[in-house]
Amino acid sequence: MRFRETPIVGAWVIDPSPHEDERGRFLRAWCSREFTEHGLEFLPVQANMGLSVRKGTTRGMHFQAAPALEAKLIRCTRGSMFDVVLDLRPNSVSYGHWHGAELSADNGRMLYVPEQCAHGYQTLESNTEMYYLTSQFYMPSVASGVRFDDPAFGIEWPLAATVVSAQDRSWPLVER
Repeated sequence: MRFRETPIVGAWVIDPSPHEDERGRFLRAWCSREFTEHGLEFLPVQANMGLSVRKGTTRGMHFQAAPALEAKLIRCTRGSMFDVVLDLRPNSVSYGHWHGAELSADNGRMLYVPEQCAHGYQTLESNTEMYYLTSQFYMPSVASGVRFDDPAFGIEWPLAATVVSAQDRSWPLVER
């Protein structure tokens, strides 16, 4: 795998090194040794999948607070999506900044989101499916979020948001 640092401290874009032949392709989606070699102590405890049926569906920006801080490793398994990490760590030099990457079933690219950063995405095609690993179990009592369209962060989504849940529209705006 090829690890590329992003402008968000501790967040990485990870591209696979696929083996391709007449049968198709094979690629590594996670390796504890390679993560450790890049200073990432990421031990997945839960895997989740999401399917968005409409192009432009926007989800996020989600995170878990203490005591269940979680890191995430996200990949797209069908279609394509614009995946975003947003730094919410007050003492981070990249606090309040975001980074986006296009993940698709074709490119196999992944985004690593560190603890105390929010995650969200927008589908670039209908019937887009994503799969992600988390370092912590889901705990509804500390699940939280910030608005995907909060002007304090200025996330530049590639498409107009066509479908957004009531919950994601109701996260409070952040005052910076």
